[in-house]
Amino acid sequence: MNVALGGTFDPIHDGHRALFERAFELGDVTIGLTSDDLAPKTRAEDRYVRPYDERNADLDDELVEYADRYDRTYEIRTLDAPTGIATEPQFDCLVVSPETIDGAERINEIRIDNGVDPLRIEVVDHVYADDGEIISSTRIINGEIDEQGNITPDREGRGRVQPD
Repeated sequence: MNVALGGTFDPIHDGHRALFERAFELGDVTIGLTSDDLAPKTRAEDRYVRPYDERNADLDDELVEYADRYDRTYEIRTLDAPTGIATEPQFDCLVVSPETIDGAERINEIRIDNGVDPLRIEVVDHVYADDGEIISSTRIINGEIDEQGNITPDREGRGRVQPD
């Protein structure tokens, strides 16, 4: 099965890892990584996002483990549009988080309009931090939690600072 997955992945956390795990369980994976232009447009909040090359390198380092464990291949491609690569006919499945189901359904509408079979949409539940709230990159950057969802003992001054 050819599986698609997309995101900004900055920083990578256990919620992302749950998506990766499910994607590699299902098949060979192509991950769309938001471009530098698209990344800020996909954020609900205005925050710094590291450059594409840095995010790509971290993502590649992360994915090697899953590919080896499941004996799968993977590819990282640039996403320049929100519907991204998943409209392409070679994909069978799209792995999403609960908040991106609407986008997945829109992708299937585009595929059907183009005469392509709809994707199987695989929804992976959120991963929760120790405080019962969803693990998110924004919470990590704000210094509330670490990438595993552990509460940061001293939140003050722990967030990422945007470079000048």
